[in-house]
Amino acid sequence: MNIVLGNDVLPMSEAFLDAFTVILVVFGVLFIMFVLISLSGKIFSSTASSKKEAPKAEPAAAPAPAVAAAAEEEFSSGTLKLKGCDEKTAAMIMAIVSDNTGIPLSELIFKSITLVEEK
Repeated sequence: MNIVLGNDVLPMSEAFLDAFTVILVVFGVLFIMFVLISLSGKIFSSTASSKKEAPKAEPAAAPAPAVAAAAEEEFSSGTLKLKGCDEKTAAMIMAIVSDNTGIPLSELIFKSITLVEEK
Protein backbone atom coordinates (compact mmCIF):
# COMPACT_ATOMS: atom_id res chain seq x y z
CA MET A 1 0.00 0.00 0.00
CA ASN A 2 1.30 3.49 -0.86
CA ILE A 3 0.48 7.04 0.23
CA VAL A 4 0.24 9.69 -2.44
CA LEU A 5 1.41 13.20 -1.47
CA GLY A 6 1.18 15.50 -4.47
CA ASN A 7 3.41 13.95 -7.12
CA ASP A 8 5.38 11.80 -4.59
CA VAL A 9 4.44 8.26 -3.68
CA LEU A 10 5.60 6.99 -0.24
CA PRO A 11 5.40 3.40 0.85
CA MET A 12 3.28 2.90 3.97
CA SER A 13 6.25 1.69 6.04
CA GLU A 14 8.26 4.82 5.21
CA ALA A 15 5.31 7.04 6.12
CA PHE A 16 5.01 5.33 9.53
CA LEU A 17 8.75 5.65 10.05
CA ASP A 18 8.58 9.39 9.28
CA ALA A 19 5.61 9.85 11.63
CA PHE A 20 7.36 7.92 14.39
CA THR A 21 10.51 10.04 13.94
CA VAL A 22 8.50 13.27 14.19
CA ILE A 23 6.75 12.04 17.36
CA LEU A 24 10.11 11.09 18.90
CA VAL A 25 11.56 14.52 18.09
CA VAL A 26 8.54 16.30 19.60
CA PHE A 27 8.65 14.25 22.81
CA GLY A 28 12.43 14.65 22.98
CA VAL A 29 12.15 18.43 22.80
CA LEU A 30 9.37 18.38 25.43
CA PHE A 31 11.56 16.27 27.73
CA ILE A 32 14.51 18.63 27.31
CA MET A 33 12.24 21.60 28.11
CA PHE A 34 10.97 19.75 31.21
CA VAL A 35 14.52 19.13 32.42
CA LEU A 36 15.56 22.75 31.83
CA ILE A 37 12.51 24.15 33.62
CA SER A 38 13.01 21.77 36.57
CA LEU A 39 16.68 22.72 36.89
CA SER A 40 15.97 26.43 36.67
CA GLY A 41 13.26 26.08 39.32
CA LYS A 42 15.64 24.30 41.67
CA ILE A 43 18.37 26.87 41.04
CA PHE A 44 16.06 29.80 41.71
CA SER A 45 14.53 28.21 44.82
CA SER A 46 17.96 27.41 46.25
CA THR A 47 19.18 30.98 45.72
CA ALA A 48 15.98 32.34 47.28
CA SER A 49 16.26 30.03 50.30
CA SER A 50 19.94 30.88 50.78
CA LYS A 51 19.06 34.58 50.81
CA LYS A 52 16.38 33.93 53.46
CA GLU A 53 18.68 31.77 55.59
CA ALA A 54 21.60 34.22 55.54
CA PRO A 55 20.14 36.65 58.11
CA LYS A 56 19.12 33.76 60.37
CA ALA A 57 22.63 32.33 60.43
CA GLU A 58 24.06 35.43 62.11
CA PRO A 59 23.55 35.47 65.88
CA ALA A 60 21.44 38.40 66.98
CA ALA A 61 23.00 40.73 69.52
CA ALA A 62 20.99 41.52 72.63
CA PRO A 63 19.25 44.88 72.16
CA ALA A 64 19.98 47.64 74.60
CA PRO A 65 17.16 48.37 77.08
CA ALA A 66 16.60 51.83 75.61
CA VAL A 67 16.26 50.39 72.11
CA ALA A 68 13.85 47.69 73.34
CA ALA A 69 11.70 50.30 75.06
CA ALA A 70 11.59 52.38 71.87
CA ALA A 71 10.57 49.31 69.86
CA GLU A 72 7.76 48.52 72.31
CA GLU A 73 6.44 52.07 72.08
CA GLU A 74 6.42 51.79 68.29
CA PHE A 75 3.97 48.85 68.38
CA SER A 76 1.87 50.18 71.24
CA SER A 77 -1.76 50.90 70.49
CA GLY A 78 -2.71 52.77 73.62
CA THR A 79 -2.75 51.98 77.30
CA LEU A 80 -4.23 49.06 79.16
CA LYS A 81 -5.93 49.55 82.51
CA LEU A 82 -5.70 46.60 84.86
CA LYS A 83 -8.36 46.49 87.57
CA GLY A 84 -7.82 43.85 90.20
CA CYS A 85 -5.44 41.57 88.25
CA ASP A 86 -1.70 41.38 87.81
CA GLU A 87 0.26 41.73 84.56
CA LYS A 88 0.93 37.98 84.27
CA THR A 89 -2.79 37.15 84.40
CA ALA A 90 -3.59 39.93 81.92
CA ALA A 91 -0.96 38.63 79.51
CA MET A 92 -2.44 35.14 79.76
CA ILE A 93 -5.95 36.46 79.08
CA MET A 94 -4.74 38.42 76.03
CA ALA A 95 -2.94 35.34 74.67
CA ILE A 96 -6.04 33.17 75.13
CA VAL A 97 -8.27 35.71 73.37
CA SER A 98 -5.79 35.98 70.51
CA ASP A 99 -5.57 32.20 70.14
CA ASN A 100 -9.34 31.59 70.31
CA THR A 101 -10.23 34.33 67.82
CA GLY A 102 -7.32 33.64 65.46
CA ILE A 103 -6.43 37.33 65.43
CA PRO A 104 -2.72 38.10 65.96
CA LEU A 105 -1.99 39.74 69.30
CA SER A 106 -0.44 42.73 67.54
CA GLU A 107 -3.80 43.49 65.89
CA LEU A 108 -5.90 43.31 69.07
CA ILE A 109 -6.52 46.40 71.22
CA PHE A 110 -7.33 45.87 74.88
CA LYS A 111 -8.60 48.91 76.77
CA SER A 112 -8.99 47.35 80.20
CA ILE A 113 -9.04 44.00 81.98
CA THR A 114 -11.09 43.78 85.14
CA LEU A 115 -11.15 40.94 87.63
CA VAL A 116 -14.73 39.98 88.40
CA GLU A 117 -15.37 38.37 91.79
CA GLU A 118 -18.01 35.64 92.00
CA LYS A 119 -20.53 36.05 94.83
